[in-house]
Amino acid sequence: MSEHLIKRALCAGGLALLTALASPLSLARERTAVEILEAADAVRNPPGSFSVKTQLTEYRQGKQSANSTLLVFAKPNRDSGQYRNLIRFQAPARDAGKLMLRNGMDLWFYDPANRASVRISPQQRLLGQASNGDVMTTRLARDYEVSITGRETVKDGEGAQRDTVRLRLVAQREDVAYARVDYWVDAASDRPVMARYYTAEERLLKTAYFRKYQDAMGAQRPIETVIIDGLDSSWVTVMQTTGHTAREIPDEWLQRDYLPRFAAD
Repeated sequence: MSEHLIKRALCAGGLALLTALASPLSLARERTAVEILEAADAVRNPPGSFSVKTQLTEYRQGKQSANSTLLVFAKPNRDSGQYRNLIRFQAPARDAGKLMLRNGMDLWFYDPANRASVRISPQQRLLGQASNGDVMTTRLARDYEVSITGRETVKDGEGAQRDTVRLRLVAQREDVAYARVDYWVDAASDRPVMARYYTAEERLLKTAYFRKYQDAMGAQRPIETVIIDGLDSSWVTVMQTTGHTAREIPDEWLQRDYLPRFAAD
């Protein structure tokens, strides 16, 4: 065999070897923005139907100014996969027994004192920096168009540096809580690290840090969210979740007509 043919054979063999080595690597493709957001959703939210207690505490200038306790019932919709929510107020006493219901695009508030239900918005403030939408269980990937804007090292809510993927979320509908969100997700674990929430006019509403990861229904989930006002950093709301419990939630609970009967249970 001539020297020229030998060189051609070696080159062909080397190319085949590189192709063989590259094939497994091609399987480890970069994930899409939607896949990353869906993974972060799965970290925040247990699968299936469940209940969880949510404690909201508002601080002004470092001093506690208000608090509220809610019991949240969440159930995925069979068709859309988005959660439906029923929320019962437990404290303070003046709010005990009041209800909020979200089913699809409809959000209702029910007061047993006058037995009336009124339509409300997920953008409305519930307590401090926490809106109605913040206490609802949601899959962000169902409500937002998402894109990757880069990789960043950021400080998390407990002061540790995290290698993150930064996502840009843009609302697909007007009935979601925020028009736009910048969302940082841990690149290794898919844990949500922090988020910044904006109005449609690009005004910063607040910044949230997801922290104190603990086991809840079979996975490590953030049980505390610290929410800081976009203009006044001394105005802080802490949202804590405890008692995650898998449970069957009847579909009738998630109907507006059932609210007066649920309040009487």
